Amino acid sequence: MDVSLYDSLDGQVALVTGATRGIGNAIADGLVEQGATVYAGARDPADVTATDRRPIELDVTEDEEMTAAVDRIADEAGRLDVLVNNAGVMDSREPLDAMPTEVVDRTLDTNLRGPTVLTKHALPLLLDRPGGRVVNVASGLGAITERQSGGTPAYRISKTGLNGLTRYLDGEYADDGLLANSVCPGYVRTDMTEASAPRSPEKGAETPVWLSRFRPDAPRGRFWRDREPKPW
Repeated sequence: MDVSLYDSLDGQVALVTGATRGIGNAIADGLVEQGATVYAGARDPADVTATDRRPIELDVTEDEEMTAAVDRIADEAGRLDVLVNNAGVMDSREPLDAMPTEVVDRTLDTNLRGPTVLTKHALPLLLDRPGGRVVNVASGLGAITERQSGGTPAYRISKTGLNGLTRYLDGEYADDGLLANSVCPGYVRTDMTEASAPRSPEKGAETPVWLSRFRPDAPRGRFWRDREPKPW
């Protein structure tokens, strides 16, 4: 798809949640390669071993850590151009009637409430100049146009909600210059999937990194996979 992209993210600042492994680490790698200053969110900053990014303590289930992370970026960098809401957990895969309530709570808290609250705190920086980007790492399992059967209810619902966050951000803030998009990275080999998953983390990161390069006149408010829009 022909989209207006930045050739380089030099001078721009990005925050990636869940950036210590899997897709999040690969997204951070890709943004560093594009020239961005990357804050790599981690529950334990010591887990961020690469020296080409800035470790930042960030558990998206902890409100104080989310506000502190945004405050630190504001103090150190004075701007935030890209927020990638990647941190997420898988539920215990039972159908809803068999799933423990604490699993539902943990999944929704991490996958939906966390990105929503973090975005809330990040919006003043993202809106400070036209073209701030929010990239929500969702999933085809949360596509509302498809029949959502086969277990993993809390995960599916959380990702459907994350797509809802994207649509809300687009409706509320597009006129202020914000570009919010969701992305399905595909079935990627991570801690949440079996080793037989066909995609590498690097492949899963390609479209999120591409969305992070969108210029202010690029598409917004859509759900993407492999650089193509897909049904919600």
